[in-house]
Amino acid sequence: ICLLLICGLVRYMECGPPRVNDKLMRFFDHCEKFLTEVERNATALYHVEAFKTGPEMQNILKKVAATLQVPVNDLNADLIQVAFFTCSFDLAIKGVKSPWCDVFDIEDAKVLEYLNDLKQYWKRGYGYTINSRSSCTLFQDIFQHLDKAVEQKQRSQPVSSPVILQFGHAETLLPLLSLMGYFKDKEPLTAYNYKEQMHRKFRSGHIVPYASNLIFVLYHCENAKTPKEQFRVQMLLNEKVLPLAYSQETVSFYEDLKNHYKDILQSCQTSEECELAKANSTSDEL
Repeated sequence: ICLLLICGLVRYMECGPPRVNDKLMRFFDHCEKFLTEVERNATALYHVEAFKTGPEMQNILKKVAATLQVPVNDLNADLIQVAFFTCSFDLAIKGVKSPWCDVFDIEDAKVLEYLNDLKQYWKRGYGYTINSRSSCTLFQDIFQHLDKAVEQKQRSQPVSSPVILQFGHAETLLPLLSLMGYFKDKEPLTAYNYKEQMHRKFRSGHIVPYASNLIFVLYHCENAKTPKEQFRVQMLLNEKVLPLAYSQETVSFYEDLKNHYKDILQSCQTSEECELAKANSTSDEL
């Protein structure tokens, strides 16, 4: 996963040595509330486990067992997923059709896609508030770089860092996009509304495929009529323009974008968001 900030026109640029900052890019590993309430919580992925034993997955188990001529009790949802991933990885990486692809049809693929989306939804997306709020520091870091570029242009100085590259994983990007309000469905994804969610927005395979990337492009418009109109921002997800979550416009004045996310930029403190609630020591006193 790549987060790319581009400020202005870049022709020649020297890059400094890369710096590892896991607290920034792997914020979830350093968020105690997320680790306790989601990562290490056996019940956090309830809907994932419930869907595995639901009718949609059980139908696939029976079909695959019949195809392979093995007792259905010898199979489970996890084994089915391994077979499906073997098929999908070979297709995506090698362009090869694995024999395992022959045991699935399109309807099976849709069910297995939903199973994976359930996991990503409840562990990295909108399932729990802390999933996205834990990414506040990264979100604020992006805008600090943009602020610096704006300030330097206003002072007629060269932009010291015209391109900022940050590299992470899908686990980095999904919470960030959720924090910004993207791909949010009216109803949460659950083990029991598969049919109702056939046209859902939250499809992790489309949002964060291989080599997925999120790009913030800052434009400086020299002929702008007002100071506000001088700086505009456009976002791209996987090299395609990403309309603004709050307006569906493809470009925003930088000031308007900051105002929309004012709460996150000013009030979201990762140290506070990730802090576990302290037990009230006096609650049990008579």
